[in-house]
Amino acid sequence: MQVEHIGIAVKNCNDANHLFENLLGIAPYKAEKVESEAVNTSFFHVGNTKIELLEATSENSAIAKFIEKRGEGIHHIAFEVEDIYAEMERLKSQGFQLLNEAPKRGADNKLVCFVHPKSANGVLVELCQEIRG
Repeated sequence: MQVEHIGIAVKNCNDANHLFENLLGIAPYKAEKVESEAVNTSFFHVGNTKIELLEATSENSAIAKFIEKRGEGIHHIAFEVEDIYAEMERLKSQGFQLLNEAPKRGADNKLVCFVHPKSANGVLVELCQEIRG
């Protein structure tokens, strides 16, 4: 298991892209709309991990609610796993509360599942696996 990306909630991806381009000295390599999560995303490669910027496209989305409650900032940390189904079962057997019963399609060609922050010291954890085939 390794850190795949760090998700950062932002009010405006264009503004945040400019800020992170200046901060990191690189341009984003990808932008993507994820309808199922009601977000626009933008990705930066930073060493062996990525930064994912998340902008709400609906005021009812989880990102909009997060920003309303906490403001912009780190939203989640994602870990890449080899077998998301096995990892979900392992975590459930250890008493972790998952926010998904089954993985769903996420950004950047991934299957994703989230671990409830109440189960992980207040941190929203995302499991992700590359969609193969």
